[in-house]
Amino acid sequence: MNKDAVVAGQAIYSKSVLAIYDLWVLGFSNHYLWKCPTRLIAEQFAALTSANHLDVGVGTGYYLKHHLPAHTRRIALMDLNENSLASASAVVRHLSPEIYCRNVLAPLELTCDGFDSVSVNYLLHCLPGTMTEKCELFSHLESVMKPGAVLFGSTILGTGITPNAFAARLMAVYNKKGIFCNQADDIDSLTQALNARFDRVNIRQVGCVALFSVVKR
Repeated sequence: MNKDAVVAGQAIYSKSVLAIYDLWVLGFSNHYLWKCPTRLIAEQFAALTSANHLDVGVGTGYYLKHHLPAHTRRIALMDLNENSLASASAVVRHLSPEIYCRNVLAPLELTCDGFDSVSVNYLLHCLPGTMTEKCELFSHLESVMKPGAVLFGSTILGTGITPNAFAARLMAVYNKKGIFCNQADDIDSLTQALNARFDRVNIRQVGCVALFSVVKR
């Protein structure tokens, strides 16, 4: 996968954009455009995050700040955007987070101990390529998961959805600008990719969003 295309998808997340991200995406867009309340993503995060966790595609660190289990002993952050890593690491500074600046569509080349849980929220729809191509990230993340570890996340789909008129227009703009690359993303392709790699695949569609969880074989 062309690294330039991966870089383009995350380049928008400047400090100024991150300053309004929670309000615009988590406060407004999830509820009124994508029709998947942030509460549902947060509940999944709180329920499945272990004490030994890797968060991939960290955004502002919202879920880490508000829904990280109290018993957390190890937290790691992975993103290609330095602004996002700085924002999220500040939220969990007290846990001395491990920070990895990585392109998840390439081998991660990590030598650290494995993780018991991995979260991937709102990253897939920003990655370039077909669903099959972008789901290679799961193979890379599997390499840093312990046996029986849980991987979970969410993504905005591009097909098999019924967005309202404003949501449809905004998604088209995002795709044109390279912020999203999800026009062909569908829940069936995601399900197939997860079933090929993991056990106990659980996936559901809420509005325009797919919520998923799996267990490493």
